[in-house]
Amino acid sequence: MSFNNQRVLPAVRKIKDLEKLLTSPFQYIVLLDCHIGMLKSLVDLAKSHGKKPLLHVDLVEGLKNDEYATEYLCQYIKPTGLISTRASVIMKTKENGLLAIQRLFLLDSSALRKSYTLLERTKPDYIEVLPGVMPHIIKEVGEATGIPIVAGGLIRTVSDVENALEAGATAVTTSDSSLWKHYQA
Repeated sequence: MSFNNQRVLPAVRKIKDLEKLLTSPFQYIVLLDCHIGMLKSLVDLAKSHGKKPLLHVDLVEGLKNDEYATEYLCQYIKPTGLISTRASVIMKTKENGLLAIQRLFLLDSSALRKSYTLLERTKPDYIEVLPGVMPHIIKEVGEATGIPIVAGGLIRTVSDVENALEAGATAVTTSDSSLWKHYQA
């Protein structure tokens, strides 16, 4: 499973950044820091330009990230997939047939152990590992779970991207537009 071989998933925080991506070759994009009132129009705009928006549920202002909100997002907003740290959101997303990306903050060994237990329960389509600048952890999580990895967080250089990909990440999320430019060729 991959993002049509797209190695960098641009993560947008501002509408002007989304507008720049509408004419780019990137198919998959991540929407961050949205307001609930703008979700439908942003997702529809992206889809009208052939994009496949992935919505980070935990960062939607004005929306409680629970099963009811997830149902609303899946049935009414209709992004390509949802990203969340919450198990209930991931499971409800899968029930609705959208891509489910479990976001994990791997801060220490305890968080890593708890994450393995969580992943057994949620069985997401992808795991987003944060911070994404830990190639050995990307490799370990990929081997331990068999679930494709997306690396995110603190990805600042081409070297960071390449190291994550070489460690086995399927793709890298980044809000750094200079990296988008580098990988859109």
